Amino acid sequence: MTGKTPPNGPFGRQAGPPEAENLARDLSQDLALASETSARLPAGLEKLAETAKDYARGAKADNTNRAYAADWRHFSAWARRRGFAPLPPDPQVIGLYLAACASDEGLGAHGQALSVRSIERRLSALAWQFAQRGQKLDRSDRHIAEVMAGIRRKHGRPPEQKEAVLAEDLRAMLATLDHGLRGLRDRAILLIGFAGGLRRSEIVGLDCGPGQTEDGCGFVAIEAKGALVQVKGKTGWREVEIGRGSSEATCPVAALELWLRFARISHGPLFRRVGGAKVAADRLIDKHVARLVQKTALAAGVRGDLSEGERKRKFAGHSLRAGLASSAEVDERYVQKQLGHASAEMTRRYQRRRDKFRVNLTKAAGL
Repeated sequence: MTGKTPPNGPFGRQAGPPEAENLARDLSQDLALASETSARLPAGLEKLAETAKDYARGAKADNTNRAYAADWRHFSAWARRRGFAPLPPDPQVIGLYLAACASDEGLGAHGQALSVRSIERRLSALAWQFAQRGQKLDRSDRHIAEVMAGIRRKHGRPPEQKEAVLAEDLRAMLATLDHGLRGLRDRAILLIGFAGGLRRSEIVGLDCGPGQTEDGCGFVAIEAKGALVQVKGKTGWREVEIGRGSSEATCPVAALELWLRFARISHGPLFRRVGGAKVAADRLIDKHVARLVQKTALAAGVRGDLSEGERKRKFAGHSLRAGLASSAEVDERYVQKQLGHASAEMTRRYQRRRDKFRVNLTKAAGL
Protein backbone atom coordinates (compact mmCIF):
# COMPACT_ATOMS: atom_id res chain seq x y z
CA MET A 1 0.00 0.00 0.00
CA THR A 2 1.32 3.46 -0.83
CA GLY A 3 2.17 5.71 2.09
CA LYS A 4 2.43 4.92 5.77
CA THR A 5 -0.36 3.21 7.70
CA PRO A 6 -1.33 5.22 10.80
CA PRO A 7 -0.54 3.44 14.10
CA ASN A 8 -4.18 3.30 15.19
CA GLY A 9 -5.43 1.62 12.01
CA PRO A 10 -6.59 3.10 8.71
CA PHE A 11 -8.89 5.62 10.43
CA GLY A 12 -6.62 6.41 13.36
CA ARG A 13 -4.80 9.63 14.22
CA GLN A 14 -2.57 11.39 11.74
CA ALA A 15 0.76 9.73 10.97
CA GLY A 16 3.54 10.01 8.47
CA PRO A 17 5.15 13.24 7.20
CA PRO A 18 3.50 16.58 8.03
CA GLU A 19 0.79 17.71 5.60
CA ALA A 20 2.91 20.55 4.24
CA GLU A 21 5.72 18.11 3.40
CA ASN A 22 3.26 15.76 1.69
CA LEU A 23 1.81 18.62 -0.32
CA ALA A 24 5.24 19.81 -1.45
CA ARG A 25 6.27 16.30 -2.42
CA ASP A 26 3.12 15.65 -4.47
CA LEU A 27 3.33 19.07 -6.11
CA SER A 28 6.92 18.43 -7.12
CA GLN A 29 5.93 15.07 -8.60
CA ASP A 30 3.18 16.68 -10.69
CA LEU A 31 5.54 19.43 -11.87
CA ALA A 32 8.22 16.89 -12.74
CA LEU A 33 5.72 14.88 -14.77
CA ALA A 34 4.54 18.02 -16.58
CA SER A 35 8.13 19.09 -17.30
CA GLU A 36 9.03 15.65 -18.61
CA THR A 37 6.00 15.69 -20.94
CA SER A 38 6.78 19.20 -22.18
CA ALA A 39 10.42 18.30 -22.79
CA ARG A 40 9.40 15.55 -25.20
CA LEU A 41 7.42 17.98 -27.38
CA PRO A 42 9.08 19.85 -30.26
CA ALA A 43 9.01 23.60 -29.74
CA GLY A 44 6.54 24.08 -32.60
CA LEU A 45 3.97 21.82 -30.94
CA GLU A 46 3.88 23.53 -27.54
CA LYS A 47 1.11 25.91 -28.60
CA LEU A 48 -0.86 23.03 -30.11
CA ALA A 49 -0.45 21.11 -26.83
CA GLU A 50 -1.95 24.02 -24.92
CA THR A 51 -4.87 24.08 -27.39
CA ALA A 52 -5.38 20.36 -26.85
CA LYS A 53 -5.46 20.95 -23.08
CA ASP A 54 -8.13 23.62 -23.54
CA TYR A 55 -10.26 21.19 -25.56
CA ALA A 56 -9.75 18.48 -22.93
CA ARG A 57 -10.89 20.85 -20.19
CA GLY A 58 -13.99 21.63 -22.25
CA ALA A 59 -14.90 17.95 -22.65
CA LYS A 60 -16.95 18.14 -19.45
CA ALA A 61 -19.49 20.69 -18.28
CA ASP A 62 -18.24 23.47 -16.01
CA ASN A 63 -20.29 22.12 -13.11
CA THR A 64 -18.71 18.68 -13.56
CA ASN A 65 -15.21 20.17 -13.71
CA ARG A 66 -15.83 22.14 -10.52
CA ALA A 67 -17.27 19.11 -8.73
CA TYR A 68 -14.40 16.86 -9.83
CA ALA A 69 -11.84 19.45 -8.70
CA ALA A 70 -13.52 19.74 -5.30
CA ASP A 71 -13.65 15.95 -4.96
CA TRP A 72 -9.93 15.70 -5.71
CA ARG A 73 -9.07 18.35 -3.12
CA HIS A 74 -11.22 16.53 -0.58
CA PHE A 75 -9.58 13.17 -1.21
CA SER A 76 -6.05 14.63 -1.25
CA ALA A 77 -6.60 16.39 2.08
CA TRP A 78 -8.12 13.24 3.63
CA ALA A 79 -5.23 11.09 2.41
CA ARG A 80 -2.57 13.44 3.76
CA ARG A 81 -4.29 13.68 7.14
CA ARG A 82 -4.16 9.88 7.33
CA GLY A 83 -0.53 9.72 6.26
CA PHE A 84 -1.20 8.38 2.74
CA ALA A 85 0.20 9.74 -0.51
CA PRO A 86 -2.61 10.69 -2.93
CA LEU A 87 -0.43 9.59 -5.86
CA PRO A 88 -0.03 7.01 -7.32
CA PRO A 89 -3.54 5.54 -6.99
CA ASP A 90 -3.72 2.76 -4.41
CA PRO A 91 -6.96 0.70 -4.47
CA GLN A 92 -6.68 -0.04 -0.75
CA VAL A 93 -6.47 3.67 0.10
CA ILE A 94 -9.38 4.43 -2.23
CA GLY A 95 -11.43 1.67 -0.58
CA LEU A 96 -10.75 3.14 2.86
CA TYR A 97 -11.74 6.59 1.62
CA LEU A 98 -15.03 5.31 0.17
CA ALA A 99 -15.79 3.55 3.46
CA ALA A 100 -15.12 6.80 5.32
CA CYS A 101 -17.49 8.66 2.99
CA ALA A 102 -20.27 6.18 3.82
CA SER A 103 -19.54 6.03 7.54
CA ASP A 104 -20.28 8.34 10.45
CA GLU A 105 -16.82 9.90 10.12
CA GLY A 106 -18.55 12.92 8.68
CA LEU A 107 -16.99 13.55 5.26
CA GLY A 108 -20.10 15.28 3.92
CA ALA A 109 -20.48 19.06 3.70
CA HIS A 110 -22.43 19.13 6.98
CA GLY A 111 -20.54 16.36 8.76
CA GLN A 112 -22.77 13.48 7.73
CA ALA A 113 -22.36 10.33 5.65
CA LEU A 114 -22.64 10.83 1.91
CA SER A 115 -25.35 9.27 -0.21
CA VAL A 116 -24.51 6.36 -2.50
CA ARG A 117 -24.90 8.61 -5.52
CA SER A 118 -22.43 11.17 -4.09
CA ILE A 119 -19.92 8.43 -3.29
CA GLU A 120 -20.20 7.05 -6.83
CA ARG A 121 -19.56 10.54 -8.21
CA ARG A 122 -16.49 10.93 -6.01
CA LEU A 123 -15.13 7.63 -7.27
CA SER A 124 -15.70 8.75 -10.87
CA ALA A 125 -14.00 12.05 -10.08
CA LEU A 126 -10.94 10.30 -8.65
CA ALA A 127 -10.67 7.97 -11.64
CA TRP A 128 -10.84 10.96 -13.99
CA GLN A 129 -8.31 12.97 -11.96
CA PHE A 130 -5.85 10.06 -11.90
CA ALA A 131 -6.26 9.65 -15.66
CA GLN A 132 -5.39 13.33 -16.20
CA ARG A 133 -2.15 12.64 -14.37
CA GLY A 134 -1.36 9.71 -16.64
CA GLN A 135 -2.26 7.07 -14.06
CA LYS A 136 -5.05 4.50 -14.17
CA LEU A 137 -7.34 3.62 -11.27
CA ASP A 138 -8.62 0.04 -11.52
CA ARG A 139 -12.17 0.35 -10.20
CA SER A 140 -12.64 -3.41 -10.61
CA ASP A 141 -9.99 -4.09 -7.97
CA ARG A 142 -11.59 -5.98 -5.08
CA HIS A 143 -10.58 -3.31 -2.54
CA ILE A 144 -12.79 -0.86 -4.42
CA ALA A 145 -15.43 -3.04 -6.08
CA GLU A 146 -16.35 -4.99 -2.95
CA VAL A 147 -16.49 -1.86 -0.78
CA MET A 148 -18.78 -0.16 -3.29
CA ALA A 149 -20.97 -3.28 -3.55
CA GLY A 150 -21.34 -3.30 0.23
CA ILE A 151 -22.13 0.43 0.33
CA ARG A 152 -24.82 0.04 -2.35
CA ARG A 153 -26.32 -2.95 -0.60
CA LYS A 154 -26.44 -1.34 2.84
CA HIS A 155 -27.17 2.29 2.01
CA GLY A 156 -28.75 2.17 -1.44
CA ARG A 157 -32.28 3.50 -1.76
CA PRO A 158 -34.49 4.93 -4.52
CA PRO A 159 -33.41 8.47 -5.48
CA GLU A 160 -35.37 11.25 -3.80
CA GLN A 161 -37.28 13.02 -6.51
CA LYS A 162 -37.89 16.75 -6.56
CA GLU A 163 -41.48 17.91 -6.46
CA ALA A 164 -42.92 18.74 -9.86
CA VAL A 165 -44.06 22.32 -10.44
CA LEU A 166 -47.33 21.85 -12.30
CA ALA A 167 -48.97 24.45 -14.55
CA GLU A 168 -51.32 25.70 -11.82
CA ASP A 169 -48.40 25.92 -9.40
CA LEU A 170 -46.36 27.91 -11.90
CA ARG A 171 -49.15 30.46 -12.37
CA ALA A 172 -49.28 31.02 -8.61
CA MET A 173 -45.49 31.35 -8.48
CA LEU A 174 -45.47 33.92 -11.29
CA ALA A 175 -48.00 36.01 -9.37
CA THR A 176 -45.50 36.46 -6.53
CA LEU A 177 -43.03 38.31 -8.78
CA ASP A 178 -43.00 42.08 -9.21
CA HIS A 179 -42.89 43.89 -12.54
CA GLY A 180 -39.44 45.41 -12.17
CA LEU A 181 -36.41 44.26 -14.13
CA ARG A 182 -35.64 41.45 -11.71
CA GLY A 183 -39.25 40.26 -11.81
CA LEU A 184 -39.32 40.32 -15.62
CA ARG A 185 -36.11 38.29 -15.73
CA ASP A 186 -37.28 35.73 -13.19
CA ARG A 187 -40.65 35.37 -14.91
CA ALA A 188 -38.88 34.58 -18.19
CA ILE A 189 -36.56 32.09 -16.43
CA LEU A 190 -39.43 30.15 -14.87
CA LEU A 191 -41.50 30.04 -18.05
CA ILE A 192 -38.62 29.21 -20.42
CA GLY A 193 -37.29 26.60 -18.01
CA PHE A 194 -40.71 24.98 -17.67
CA ALA A 195 -41.81 25.10 -21.32
CA GLY A 196 -38.39 24.01 -22.58
CA GLY A 197 -37.87 21.33 -19.94
CA LEU A 198 -34.39 22.77 -19.48
CA ARG A 199 -31.84 22.04 -16.81
CA ARG A 200 -30.82 24.98 -14.66
CA SER A 201 -27.34 25.05 -16.21
CA GLU A 202 -28.91 25.11 -19.66
CA ILE A 203 -31.17 28.04 -18.73
CA VAL A 204 -28.41 30.33 -17.48
CA GLY A 205 -26.03 29.16 -20.22
CA LEU A 206 -28.17 30.58 -23.02
CA ASP A 207 -26.97 33.44 -25.23
CA CYS A 208 -28.90 35.74 -27.56
CA GLY A 209 -27.25 34.15 -30.59
CA PRO A 210 -24.68 31.54 -31.66
CA GLY A 211 -20.99 31.94 -30.84
CA GLN A 212 -21.41 35.09 -28.78
CA THR A 213 -19.62 33.98 -25.60
CA GLU A 214 -17.00 31.37 -24.70
CA ASP A 215 -18.93 30.00 -21.72
CA GLY A 216 -22.34 29.80 -23.41
CA CYS A 217 -23.98 26.40 -23.84
CA GLY A 218 -26.82 27.40 -26.17
CA PHE A 219 -28.73 30.22 -27.80
CA VAL A 220 -32.26 31.34 -28.65
CA ALA A 221 -33.87 32.37 -31.94
CA ILE A 222 -37.31 33.99 -31.59
CA GLU A 223 -39.72 33.33 -34.47
CA ALA A 224 -43.36 34.13 -35.17
CA LYS A 225 -44.71 30.86 -33.75
CA GLY A 226 -42.31 30.54 -30.86
CA ALA A 227 -38.67 30.29 -29.86
CA LEU A 228 -36.10 27.77 -31.08
CA VAL A 229 -33.53 26.96 -28.42
CA GLN A 230 -30.29 25.24 -29.38
CA VAL A 231 -28.83 23.59 -26.29
CA LYS A 232 -25.48 21.87 -25.81
CA GLY A 233 -26.35 19.22 -23.24
CA LYS A 234 -24.77 16.07 -21.87
CA THR A 235 -25.20 14.16 -25.14
CA GLY A 236 -24.42 16.98 -27.58
CA TRP A 237 -26.56 19.62 -29.27
CA ARG A 238 -30.34 19.37 -29.38
CA GLU A 239 -33.07 21.67 -30.63
CA VAL A 240 -35.91 22.59 -28.27
CA GLU A 241 -39.11 24.11 -29.61
CA ILE A 242 -40.92 26.48 -27.24
CA GLY A 243 -44.27 27.46 -28.67
CA ARG A 244 -46.21 30.58 -27.74
CA GLY A 245 -48.75 30.18 -24.95
CA SER A 246 -52.50 30.63 -25.06
CA SER A 247 -52.25 33.67 -22.76
CA GLU A 248 -49.70 36.46 -22.87
CA ALA A 249 -49.46 36.37 -19.07
CA THR A 250 -48.12 32.81 -19.17
CA CYS A 251 -46.46 32.79 -22.60
CA PRO A 252 -42.76 31.96 -22.25
CA VAL A 253 -41.85 33.65 -25.54
CA ALA A 254 -43.71 36.86 -24.64
CA ALA A 255 -42.00 36.88 -21.23
CA LEU A 256 -38.60 36.47 -22.89
CA GLU A 257 -39.30 39.26 -25.39
CA LEU A 258 -40.40 41.58 -22.58
CA TRP A 259 -37.24 40.88 -20.58
CA LEU A 260 -34.96 41.46 -23.55
CA ARG A 261 -36.71 44.70 -24.49
CA PHE A 262 -36.66 46.34 -21.06
CA ALA A 263 -33.20 44.99 -20.16
CA ARG A 264 -31.91 46.23 -23.56
CA ILE A 265 -30.11 42.98 -24.27
CA SER A 266 -29.36 41.97 -27.84
CA HIS A 267 -26.00 40.24 -27.55
CA GLY A 268 -24.28 37.96 -25.07
CA PRO A 269 -25.72 36.15 -22.04
CA LEU A 270 -29.51 35.96 -22.00
CA PHE A 271 -30.08 35.98 -18.24
CA ARG A 272 -27.91 38.34 -16.19
CA ARG A 273 -27.59 39.78 -12.74
CA VAL A 274 -29.76 42.80 -11.97
CA GLY A 275 -28.84 45.53 -9.48
CA GLY A 276 -31.58 48.07 -9.01
CA ALA A 277 -32.28 49.49 -12.47
CA LYS A 278 -28.99 48.24 -13.94
CA VAL A 279 -28.38 44.99 -15.79
CA ALA A 280 -24.89 43.53 -15.42
CA ALA A 281 -22.88 42.11 -18.31
CA ASP A 282 -22.13 38.74 -16.71
CA ARG A 283 -24.55 35.80 -16.69
CA LEU A 284 -26.34 34.35 -13.69
CA ILE A 285 -25.03 31.24 -11.97
CA ASP A 286 -27.20 28.13 -12.15
CA LYS A 287 -27.91 28.15 -8.40
CA HIS A 288 -30.10 31.20 -8.98
CA VAL A 289 -32.65 29.00 -10.76
CA ALA A 290 -32.88 26.57 -7.84
CA ARG A 291 -33.23 29.42 -5.35
CA LEU A 292 -35.84 31.12 -7.52
CA VAL A 293 -37.98 27.98 -7.74
CA GLN A 294 -37.73 27.44 -3.98
CA LYS A 295 -38.50 31.07 -3.11
CA THR A 296 -41.50 31.46 -5.39
CA ALA A 297 -42.92 28.03 -4.51
CA LEU A 298 -42.78 28.94 -0.81
CA ALA A 299 -44.28 32.39 -1.44
CA ALA A 300 -47.11 30.89 -3.52
CA GLY A 301 -47.93 28.29 -0.87
CA VAL A 302 -47.24 25.31 -3.14
CA ARG A 303 -47.45 22.10 -1.10
CA GLY A 304 -48.62 24.03 1.93
CA ASP A 305 -49.27 20.71 3.70
CA LEU A 306 -45.51 20.36 4.26
CA SER A 307 -43.25 22.24 6.65
CA GLU A 308 -41.08 25.04 5.29
CA GLY A 309 -37.96 22.92 5.61
CA GLU A 310 -39.55 20.03 3.73
CA ARG A 311 -40.76 22.34 0.98
CA LYS A 312 -37.27 23.79 0.52
CA ARG A 313 -35.89 20.29 0.06
CA LYS A 314 -38.69 19.33 -2.33
CA PHE A 315 -38.25 22.16 -4.83
CA ALA A 316 -35.27 22.92 -7.06
CA GLY A 317 -34.38 23.57 -10.70
CA HIS A 318 -35.40 20.04 -11.70
CA SER A 319 -38.93 20.81 -10.51
CA LEU A 320 -39.47 22.71 -13.77
CA ARG A 321 -38.42 19.73 -15.93
CA ALA A 322 -40.56 17.37 -13.88
CA GLY A 323 -43.44 19.83 -14.11
CA LEU A 324 -43.42 19.85 -17.91
CA ALA A 325 -43.16 16.06 -18.07
CA SER A 326 -46.07 15.71 -15.63
CA SER A 327 -48.32 18.43 -17.09
CA ALA A 328 -47.99 17.91 -20.85
CA GLU A 329 -50.70 15.46 -21.89
CA VAL A 330 -49.15 14.41 -25.19
CA ASP A 331 -47.46 11.33 -26.58
CA GLU A 332 -44.55 10.36 -24.37
CA ARG A 333 -42.15 10.53 -27.31
CA TYR A 334 -42.57 14.31 -27.58
CA VAL A 335 -41.81 14.80 -23.90
CA GLN A 336 -38.76 12.56 -24.19
CA LYS A 337 -37.45 14.62 -27.12
CA GLN A 338 -38.06 17.92 -25.34
CA LEU A 339 -36.18 16.81 -22.23
CA GLY A 340 -33.36 15.30 -24.28
CA HIS A 341 -33.61 11.86 -22.71
CA ALA A 342 -32.03 8.86 -24.40
CA SER A 343 -34.71 6.48 -23.13
CA ALA A 344 -38.42 6.55 -22.33
CA GLU A 345 -37.61 4.99 -18.95
CA MET A 346 -35.74 8.14 -17.90
CA THR A 347 -38.66 10.32 -19.02
CA ARG A 348 -41.09 8.28 -16.94
CA ARG A 349 -39.09 9.10 -13.82
CA TYR A 350 -40.08 12.72 -14.35
CA GLN A 351 -43.79 12.05 -14.91
CA ARG A 352 -45.21 12.41 -11.42
CA ARG A 353 -48.86 12.07 -12.56
CA ARG A 354 -48.38 9.22 -15.04
CA ASP A 355 -50.92 6.40 -14.85
CA LYS A 356 -48.56 3.72 -13.58
CA PHE A 357 -51.07 0.90 -14.09
CA ARG A 358 -52.29 1.87 -17.54
CA VAL A 359 -50.92 -1.43 -18.84
CA ASN A 360 -52.05 -4.24 -16.51
CA LEU A 361 -49.93 -7.27 -17.33
CA THR A 362 -51.66 -9.30 -14.62
CA LYS A 363 -55.01 -9.16 -16.43
CA ALA A 364 -53.33 -9.43 -19.82
CA ALA A 365 -51.79 -12.71 -18.69
CA GLY A 366 -55.23 -14.09 -17.83
CA LEU A 367 -55.36 -13.62 -14.04
